[in-house]
Amino acid sequence: MFGTFKLWEWQARGDAMPGVSGEIGGFAYTPFRRDQSPFEKKYPTPEQVAEDLDILSKYTRRIRTYGVTDVPSIYPLAEEKGFTVTMGLWVSADKELSEREITEGLALLKRHKNIERIVVGNEALLRKEMTVAEMASYLDRVRADIRRQFRKGQRPPVSTAEPWHVWLANPELVDHVDYLMVHLLPYHEGISSARALEYAFSRYEELRQRFPKKPIVIGEIGWPTKGEVMPNLMGGDEYARATLEDAVRFVRGFLADPRSAFLDYFIMEAFDQPWKVAVEGWAGSYWGMFDADRQLKYSLDGLIVSDVRWQEKARLAVTVAAVPMFLIAFALGSWNVLGRLWLMGLVQLSAAVLVVGVYLPKDYYLSRGDLVGLVFLIFATLMTIAVLLSHGFEFGEVLFKRQWRRRFTPREPLPPEQQPFVSIHLACYNEPPEMVIATIDSLARLDYANFEVIVVDNNTTDEALWKPVEAHCATLGPRFRFFHLPKWPGFKAGALNFALKQTDPRAEIIGVVDADYVVEPDWLARLVPHFLDSPQVAVVQAPQAHRDFEHSFFQRMCNWEFEGFFRIGMHHRNERNALIQHGTMTLIRRRALEEVGGWSEWCICEDTELGLRLIELGYETRYVDHIFGRGLTPSDFAAIKSQRFRWAFGAMQILKAHLPKLLGLRPSKLNFAQRYHFLTGWFAWFGDALHLVFALASIYWTLGMIHFPKTFALPVASLAMPVLGFMAFKTALGPVLYRRTMHTRWSDILGASILSVGLAHTIARGVFAGLFQKKGTFVRTPKGWRAKGTFAFFGPIREELGLLATIVLGAGVLVAERGLLDLEIKLWVSILMLQAIPYLAAVLCQIIAYLPDNGPAQERLPQTSSPPLGSHEPVPGTPAGVSGTMTH
Repeated sequence: MFGTFKLWEWQARGDAMPGVSGEIGGFAYTPFRRDQSPFEKKYPTPEQVAEDLDILSKYTRRIRTYGVTDVPSIYPLAEEKGFTVTMGLWVSADKELSEREITEGLALLKRHKNIERIVVGNEALLRKEMTVAEMASYLDRVRADIRRQFRKGQRPPVSTAEPWHVWLANPELVDHVDYLMVHLLPYHEGISSARALEYAFSRYEELRQRFPKKPIVIGEIGWPTKGEVMPNLMGGDEYARATLEDAVRFVRGFLADPRSAFLDYFIMEAFDQPWKVAVEGWAGSYWGMFDADRQLKYSLDGLIVSDVRWQEKARLAVTVAAVPMFLIAFALGSWNVLGRLWLMGLVQLSAAVLVVGVYLPKDYYLSRGDLVGLVFLIFATLMTIAVLLSHGFEFGEVLFKRQWRRRFTPREPLPPEQQPFVSIHLACYNEPPEMVIATIDSLARLDYANFEVIVVDNNTTDEALWKPVEAHCATLGPRFRFFHLPKWPGFKAGALNFALKQTDPRAEIIGVVDADYVVEPDWLARLVPHFLDSPQVAVVQAPQAHRDFEHSFFQRMCNWEFEGFFRIGMHHRNERNALIQHGTMTLIRRRALEEVGGWSEWCICEDTELGLRLIELGYETRYVDHIFGRGLTPSDFAAIKSQRFRWAFGAMQILKAHLPKLLGLRPSKLNFAQRYHFLTGWFAWFGDALHLVFALASIYWTLGMIHFPKTFALPVASLAMPVLGFMAFKTALGPVLYRRTMHTRWSDILGASILSVGLAHTIARGVFAGLFQKKGTFVRTPKGWRAKGTFAFFGPIREELGLLATIVLGAGVLVAERGLLDLEIKLWVSILMLQAIPYLAAVLCQIIAYLPDNGPAQERLPQTSSPPLGSHEPVPGTPAGVSGTMTH
């Protein structure tokens, strides 16, 4: 906790700069608070004005105002509290308001003796609201009225307020004023804070020499603490930043300069004015020495503190993280100290980022549109944190766990007379017959005495595909039975339910194998003995694996992208009996399968749904990380996209159906750890879905930043920087763990990562389809074809190409319009480029899929088990972006 406070203090500590003391010459003062605006007719109360003057009295006794009709209580209160006032009359293109301001201003002048000057209009010529002649007419009228009403020695001088260059450009205006009120704001001209002070003095001197007979009052001089970067109006590489450090450097420098003691000036300004963003842009709200809540943003001496709220933020971050950190410290006793510190650090970092987001409405003045964007950003941050912590927990358990409690290995085969009868079910649809026959032949070679094989071909209309399989089964004897179902409902689940009804009554265990798998002879012999340990063991499964992929880089990508789940995710879940049951190389206790009603035909991921139902009833599932069979990888990018869409769709079907039990709203035997795994296991896929929403929202926001920059001014830096850091950190976890555990080449890690990221859009579409559609269509994953035709290449990636082009074009136009000087623009462009990565990865995947193979298949990988699990041998891991959940 102490370390957390020190980190917050460190990030809030700025540079040491020379301080100043003594009274300030005056403040430009507008009294509106955070939730007040003249546009909405919400005005400060007299009590609030009095509070403001009490605050300012510690620094000065002089203020300059801008109008009299909105908050007339300023003037009697200022007189009561001993302030002299330079009174502004808001003269503008609104003639009715201008008349009212002049009338009421002259009335106030009669009643209050502390009004020392009159300012008719503020930057009206700069805004082109009136001509020089019109302004001169107002000035002459006010001066004439004052001459009639006051004796010569009591007449307050009259002027208007404009930037220095407006006075130089309109020298005829000087004949209509008693003095010059000039605004010296180098920030607006893009002058860096390093030379802004000398620049301001030189402009003042230029006016003094041009108009030597007129006194000069500096009506505004200061610097904003937040805002966009301003390029130099004269061109070149110079620019002005709106930061607290730059503001302190300029204001302290001006006050400390000996020349300032001989000047009449007003610091711009006393208090931040959030309402000004609508007329002046982002920086317009942040010129105050105090924020809109009347908290001092910077002092005039001592060390600069860049975040005055750092202590309350630190306390909140520590409070939010306290409970999970306590649980980590004492509940993860099987982890070593380094692992617990690792996860506690992630929790504290996540809490800090969340606090930054929560405090944005205090640190910035956000419009309603900004608040909508902020809510979305915070939601995205929460999802990023959830994904990061779930991955961090998985990462930490693999690398820092001392010993696995549930590690299952292949068993010694049982004597034939003790072997339970196994019924192996193989469902196929529109599959190449030679591939299915290879699978059947591998089953015929099983070193197991008591089994049968039921092959069910459902809904295949081409006899050339199923007839050869039927004929081949007939040659293998009575233990191989073939069924062709011309029209059968329920997709794969329907076929497996049909097979269950045809199962030999002696069968105690059901085995399921995909149609493209070549199975090792000892598959049943080494796994079936697990069922004899307990009648509660309902599922025993081995990992999926691939063959004949080495000759194609794309198929290598597919293989290694799959590997991560079976090397890490399954071990992670197996530790808490929360396995994802996948659809091949799995053995199921028949009694349990029939007890839960067989396979669910409403779900296109029937295998995972079945596993969850079994766990909900309290059954045990086991994972043996030993490869007993290898299948084929998807043939091309379109094929794996089809597969992943189906998985994501089915996962959402499962989530919707089982959510009440997962949340404990309906009775089940799920424990907390199992609920955790089945809820967080899909976080990464929800992250992909949110990425799509975020990408579309980012495109919309970019258009707003281009066409309506004052409306779309959300300061993304405070949230974007930690989110970008999180994304980079999360992205690094996968490859590091993969390299640490899988012992494969960096090119394979890169390829797996590209494929994982490139599938994000497809997964997002699957998630949304699964959430909002009731029924899905089971589409088999092609294992032996590649689309042909002139435009076939673009078909699978047309959506990704469209989004990629839109995002890149939006970023390009934004840079062309706004440049890259502003940190906010840089960060937003960075976010857009991050949004584009999945779509770029999809294009790369399609290109790689079309590359020619690099020769014949290399020697098959050895059929050996993974390294033993424990404190010394790591479990192989996942590549970047690979989810801890895989549903088939």
